Amino acid sequence: MIHRFGWLAVLLGVACCFPAAFADDEKKETAEKPEKSEKEEPKFAAKCPVSGADAKKEQSAKYKEKDVYFCCEKCKAAFEADSAKYSTKANHQLVQTRQFRQTQCPLSGGKVNKEESAKIDGVKVTFCCEKCKGAIEGSTEEEQLTKVFADEVFAKSFTAKKADGAKAKGKIEAKVEASK
Repeated sequence: MIHRFGWLAVLLGVACCFPAAFADDEKKETAEKPEKSEKEEPKFAAKCPVSGADAKKEQSAKYKEKDVYFCCEKCKAAFEADSAKYSTKANHQLVQTRQFRQTQCPLSGGKVNKEESAKIDGVKVTFCCEKCKGAIEGSTEEEQLTKVFADEVFAKSFTAKKADGAKAKGKIEAKVEASK
């Protein structure tokens, strides 16, 4: 009889403690995972057009009415002294930092086909056809940058994004002028 009660005590102990053990594990898992906020700002990532090192948001200069970022003051000064020398990589960075967007195929000038895209130094570029995409994929990284982000090609294939609220600001200024 004592033997029966011994087994019963063991079974009751397991039945009571087993769910509690799992509850503690679940609490630990949820405590280890940080909660994501709904509006997390994407991490800033850009390459310095002069050195190729990681750029810092604090080191910037105006270029094509937008900001180009550098790794240090020395690179910023070199860029400001001769921006034409670094224009291809600066144009690449403008797309990389989402200040410019692609509007047409950089090789043909045609309408882009979302199915035909390739990554060029970390930036997704879309082409009109498989032939244009193939011409880029068969090139070296330096050639790819030149074919897509050189000044002439960049001017016809990419446009600056308008700042958030630019339209609203224009409307407010127009109302102020009208009321004078």
